[in-house]
Amino acid sequence: MAQPEHHDHDTRHVSPNVKLGLTLFGVYLLLYLGFMGIAAFKYDLFGTSAPGGVNLAIAYGMGLIIAALVLSLVYMVFAKPD
Repeated sequence: MAQPEHHDHDTRHVSPNVKLGLTLFGVYLLLYLGFMGIAAFKYDLFGTSAPGGVNLAIAYGMGLIIAALVLSLVYMVFAKPD
């Protein structure tokens, strides 16, 4: 029996895991673009004090690291095995 022809560019079926991953990537990208936007256009804002006594640059940077960990955990919980 012949196998159906497979094309890598065939988009009729996209795994829900891909959609979830891209959505979470989009969320992180928005957070990162916010950080880069402040760095590019409002750099003085990074010198302001954030909760905890650190400046905003440190707090936002640590927040990005924590967000990456949380988003990866969300993916691990909601991704379905193929």
